[in-house]
Amino acid sequence: MALSVHTLPLRFLVPRPQPTRSQGAPSPRLPLSSAPAPCRHKNQEDNHSYYVSRLYGPSEPRSRQLWVDVAEANRSQVKIHTILSNTHRQASRVVLSFDFPFYGHLLRQITIATGGFIFMGDVIHRMLTATQYVAPLMANFNPGYSDNSTVVYFDNGTVFVVQWDHVYLQGWEDRGSFTFQAALHRDGRIVFGYKEIPMSVPEISSSQHPVKTGLSDAFMILNPSPDVPESRRRSIFEYHRIELDPSKITSMSAVEFTPLPTCLQHRSCDACLSSDLSFNCSWCHVLQRCSSGFDRYRQEWMDYGCAQEAEGRTCEDFQDEYHNSASPDTPFSPYDGDLTTTSSSLFIDSLTTEDDTKSNPYAGGDGLQNNLSPKTKGTPVHLGTIVGIVLAVLLVAAIILAGIYINGHPTSNAALFFMERRPHHWPAMKFRSHPDHSTYAEVEPSGHEKEGFMEAEQC
Repeated sequence: MALSVHTLPLRFLVPRPQPTRSQGAPSPRLPLSSAPAPCRHKNQEDNHSYYVSRLYGPSEPRSRQLWVDVAEANRSQVKIHTILSNTHRQASRVVLSFDFPFYGHLLRQITIATGGFIFMGDVIHRMLTATQYVAPLMANFNPGYSDNSTVVYFDNGTVFVVQWDHVYLQGWEDRGSFTFQAALHRDGRIVFGYKEIPMSVPEISSSQHPVKTGLSDAFMILNPSPDVPESRRRSIFEYHRIELDPSKITSMSAVEFTPLPTCLQHRSCDACLSSDLSFNCSWCHVLQRCSSGFDRYRQEWMDYGCAQEAEGRTCEDFQDEYHNSASPDTPFSPYDGDLTTTSSSLFIDSLTTEDDTKSNPYAGGDGLQNNLSPKTKGTPVHLGTIVGIVLAVLLVAAIILAGIYINGHPTSNAALFFMERRPHHWPAMKFRSHPDHSTYAEVEPSGHEKEGFMEAEQC
């Protein structure tokens, strides 16, 4: 059975999961025409390439053992988020006390949403509920409906727990309150605990908000825009998803996800190329990274030509090439020009971007071409360019000095002039709003509202 794809609003494309009991997308090494690897079924256990999930029913002791009793935890480590506990469709960023491995990537910052999920991406985008999430029960919850509803999080340095406590579904308040949690363990395990589920999850309507239970991750790449050559279009690919069977989500049940090894864990060429993982691991000598090419570092993998570099080469070839082309005084660089070596999300602040529809990333393997090309070596710098740079530096310096002066003299005429004429809203990121799709507002961790809305659409 071949993977199929479907187009989302705003020209966004993701692979459609196969209709199995508990689903996970196939390994990135599989071609588009190949069927997903069969899941193992043993005591509610499924293998999803990146994680092994185990479902524990209400009668199994393990389900109670996995539940983290936040009420009995150290009060200094438990925080009730006052904004999330009193509003609808809000999201807030939280910094973890430890590095949490998610699909092989170490994360320190996450975003908690009132809708029963955690956004795991480092770039907030309009598809907030579509990709890069940990969702014990994503739905249209409104913690602001009742004074007893709270969103609580707990961090003791070993585990980070988010608990949606006595929250109600918008428009379904008469069905009762939900209490459930998601626990992120330092070793990479993810646990969903369900204490009170007053209605069958398949009955929950997804017309106003997506309803999901599971995990998802994606990578973002930038492609040249045909309309504006100097700008780039941002495309997001969901390369893996796990969807649990919603009918199995009941009160006092639990789901445990145990991470499987990925290419990113290998730190040397020998360990990478000798790996017996189900992924097709390749070593990129320039980045000193082992990867299948399908992870959050996809942009770098393309920019530095890692796929072409690794074709038919051994670790000895890389070492010989390095010694022949590099010297102690001249470090090796893949390009003569300057290219970023960080994740592709850093491009966003400096480039004009827009969402674009892309074909399934499995098709053609590394057929996605590099977005950046080397700069021409030895290009002369014209006088006009130097003058422009100097003027730009002076302008920035003037703006900074003016800001410092206004901040230090709030009653001056200049400060009053700008305050009277400032816009009513200063959005951090602004997207078109559609009434038919769920929209989230991001709030600062300190509790102050942040003006700027993120549009989240169902995939």
